[in-house]
Amino acid sequence: MSVTTRRTGSTQAELLSRRASAVPRGTFHVAPIFADRASGARIWDVDGKEYIDFCGGIGVQNVGHCHPKVVAAVKAQAERFTHTCWHVAMYEPYVGLAERLNELVPIPGPKKTIFFNSGAEATENAVKIARAATSRQAVLSFERGFHGRTLLALTMTGKVKPYSEGFGPFAPEVYRLAYEPFFGGAGRSDSEAERDARTALDHVFSYQIEPQQVACIIMEPVLGEGGFLPAHPAAMRAVREVARERGILFAADEVQTGFGRCGALFAFERYGIVPDVVLMAKSLAAGLPLSAVTAGASILDAPQVGGLGGTYGGNPLACAAANAVLDIMAEEKLPQRALAIGEKVLARFRAFEERFDFVVEARGLGAMCGLELDSAARAADVLKQALGRGLLVMTANGNVIRTLMPLVISDAELERGLDVLEESLAAVG
Repeated sequence: MSVTTRRTGSTQAELLSRRASAVPRGTFHVAPIFADRASGARIWDVDGKEYIDFCGGIGVQNVGHCHPKVVAAVKAQAERFTHTCWHVAMYEPYVGLAERLNELVPIPGPKKTIFFNSGAEATENAVKIARAATSRQAVLSFERGFHGRTLLALTMTGKVKPYSEGFGPFAPEVYRLAYEPFFGGAGRSDSEAERDARTALDHVFSYQIEPQQVACIIMEPVLGEGGFLPAHPAAMRAVREVARERGILFAADEVQTGFGRCGALFAFERYGIVPDVVLMAKSLAAGLPLSAVTAGASILDAPQVGGLGGTYGGNPLACAAANAVLDIMAEEKLPQRALAIGEKVLARFRAFEERFDFVVEARGLGAMCGLELDSAARAADVLKQALGRGLLVMTANGNVIRTLMPLVISDAELERGLDVLEESLAAVG
């Protein structure tokens, strides 16, 4: 049997041709470039062009590309062992990371944490855990919410195109709430938002599913793929209260919002609520595949022995990276840095809203900011203009330009990126 050797030194054009032949079209890409190296908030492609990165690997690089402490931690662990499988021979980095997350997640009382590979695995296992803990089956999620691409996660994801189109049938016992009462209408008063949220929940309980059959409500504090829409604080508090009143577990999906992005380690902290279950992934391990579910000890101990797990979950390299991430978050005060970044971004976005009549709204929480345009086509044109000027940026929900820059970005890099974005908006206006 012949073995194909790996080609190196290919140009961007050559790699794009090879991609078309070897990789299915279903794996979309934001920009037609191939990365050669990255550092901090910058990426260089194989042709040597430099980009300021406002994507961060879709919210994965909050501590920046190739942070020296993450690289050192992974190297040190790789020299000892790369994999034993937690279920075969356990290792300290898993336990140590669980202990640290148990300390950091502000759920009262004893807590436990389990690790998986991806955000989708975290959401699916959170449902399994909730069902075991409550002896109930149903799940409530939100329109425009995104919880992953595997079957149950995709069922909870609240958007058909492009995520679930053609992939049914889907998992049973998942019910969706309209997003507007909870995420829309930022100008509403607290009393109006609470009323709207409670009315929407009562409607679901009256016409779709009995509340005593619902195991959990899963909610992103800020809709990610759904358009970078922060939940109304009063509406989110209402969800928390109704869940408690009805014996339903409230699961905060912090996959994209967590680890400093929104101005606190977890976005739900900005809302003054405490969930029952917290889901984590993305920036948890700075690019290595790792996700986590943290909850009260009695909740996480509900599934039977052998009911939770996976071959690669909590891989030692990923755990080493995550332990370094937690050090960096504290030492470099990245959640506080996110607040400063967000203030600058929102100020510029609001100026764009005033200048360009095709900008619908500027919004955000911390450094998770969105600029809604009047069409997906115009947003695509802006992204193309920005790429040509050396800025990597992407959309959410098609027409919302979103910011997920590494939180280690310098002020000069941030200002230059925002200048490029303004130039790009002007070019398509």
